Amino acid sequence: MYGSMVRFMLRRAVRNVNRGNIGPMLSSYSESAVSVFPGEHSWGGEYRGKAAIEGFLRRFVDTGLQLEPEEILVNGWPWDTTVCVRFTDGSPGPDGKVEYSNRGVIFARSKWGKIVLQETYEDTQRVADWDKRLASAGAPVT
Repeated sequence: MYGSMVRFMLRRAVRNVNRGNIGPMLSSYSESAVSVFPGEHSWGGEYRGKAAIEGFLRRFVDTGLQLEPEEILVNGWPWDTTVCVRFTDGSPGPDGKVEYSNRGVIFARSKWGKIVLQETYEDTQRVADWDKRLASAGAPVT
């Protein structure tokens, strides 16, 4: 039952992000959460605290990324939950054709419904190549 509720809430938060509303997703993070995205690209690094994660989510929306959870695994209890999400993500170009696509896994730990740690693993070469396309189109790459 608890796992079903977590999956439902996560899918709803992702739908909101895909529509440009980061509020529900942002509210799922603890104030001191850490989000890690490995790789040598502009998205890579550690985002410490809700304000840093908010910046990441806003950039996610601003670049037109869309995330689609394929499978969500939930283990544990409300006070110590592990969540893994296998997903695809992508972004359409101005002509509507997919400009970027990738596949990855998010590993997260939460306590009492608040994410305290998130690690995102994708094909980082695809992310770096997309950075180059964004930069050539004049988008800020930070």
